[in-house]
Amino acid sequence: MTDTPARLLNLLSLLQTPREWPGSELAERLDVSPRTIRRDIDRLRELGYPVEASRGSVGGYRLVAGTAMPPLLLDDEEAVAIAVGLRAGAGHAIEGVDEASVRALAKLEQVLPSRLRHRVSTLQNATMPLTRGDGSTIDPRTLTVIASAVTAQERLRFAYRAGDGAETKREAEPYRLVSTGWRWYLVAYDLGREAWRTFRVDRVSEPFATGARFAPRELPAGDASEFLAGSIARRQPELAVDVSFAAPADFVSARLPASVGPLEPTGENSCRLRAVLADSLEWVALRLALVDCEFTAHEPPQLVDYLGDLGARLARAAAR
Repeated sequence: MTDTPARLLNLLSLLQTPREWPGSELAERLDVSPRTIRRDIDRLRELGYPVEASRGSVGGYRLVAGTAMPPLLLDDEEAVAIAVGLRAGAGHAIEGVDEASVRALAKLEQVLPSRLRHRVSTLQNATMPLTRGDGSTIDPRTLTVIASAVTAQERLRFAYRAGDGAETKREAEPYRLVSTGWRWYLVAYDLGREAWRTFRVDRVSEPFATGARFAPRELPAGDASEFLAGSIARRQPELAVDVSFAAPADFVSARLPASVGPLEPTGENSCRLRAVLADSLEWVALRLALVDCEFTAHEPPQLVDYLGDLGARLARAAAR
């Protein structure tokens, strides 16, 4: 291999593998002499790459973490694998995949060659992840456009479908993306309504960064997560819940979010929950079902009816 820049890139790609490389093996991989490998290692060090050498019969070269690590190099397979993984996680809001991961995906897809972008899209379209089944999946490209606009502080235009199905065109100053663990929201200042708003990203379509920059406004209260939590709480009707559990209070409380409030022990192996919750009927029913013990819902009537319908559907599914 006589092309020095190409050889240096290939050498750097090998060294980024977390292992020690004997000089002889590197020379064999790159089809050069051990002396050439030593010169190339010196060139990488001059460029700022912290290559460490160890002596002895089992010694070799390895790339160590530095305080100012130069850009990471990925081969085609590695780039595709990372992009597919990030798109899968971002598109279905898996818990723990936050805005930083979406920004990383936006940067990666921006620099991918067209041939690799095609491979990523092909793999993405050929797979089907397990989702909530409520239609709230997101095109990862929507997330990456929004994340890029947030980072660049550019005004964003998009179409938005409200909960009642009404379609509107919006122009906003995007502030932050927030994941609840199974759904993405955009916190933004809506220029048309001159007010802060939250938007479900699965209802956003045709997002477009206008290129017009803006100075971020001050959020009315707390950070983006706190603002979103308050917004969701205001939209949800309150449920006065009364539920009896056939299990000790400490067993049940360990399986319910702390936000539901304290449980009242009613016996050695029983307890009762009386609380007013600003959560959806579906969320409350799901949390109760996951407690993993017998329980009886007393109030409200709509919760009792919903649990009955849910139980019937599950029983039919099990019978099939």
